[in-house]
Amino acid sequence: MVPPIWTVWQNGYVERAIGSIRPDLLDHVIVISEGHLCQLVRAYADYYNSYRTHLGLNKDTPPGRSIQTRGKILPVPKLGGMHHAYVRI
Repeated sequence: MVPPIWTVWQNGYVERAIGSIRPDLLDHVIVISEGHLCQLVRAYADYYNSYRTHLGLNKDTPPGRSIQTRGKILPVPKLGGMHHAYVRI
């Protein structure tokens, strides 16, 4: 059985998510509609879970990444260019 949404232990998870989404995304765009907001949050979740480094993972990404020591560094725009993932080619 899942406790109700207003329970105290869930507030920390929601506040942490909002605390990440607001400064990284919502402070830089004008949201036009609910659909637009959903699209932005889905794109941010993909960026956050695939490309953003996390201190709890020793500055690695959740899926992990190999260390690339040679090649030219290229930025790959994410979230419309607000953030970038950097790769070596």
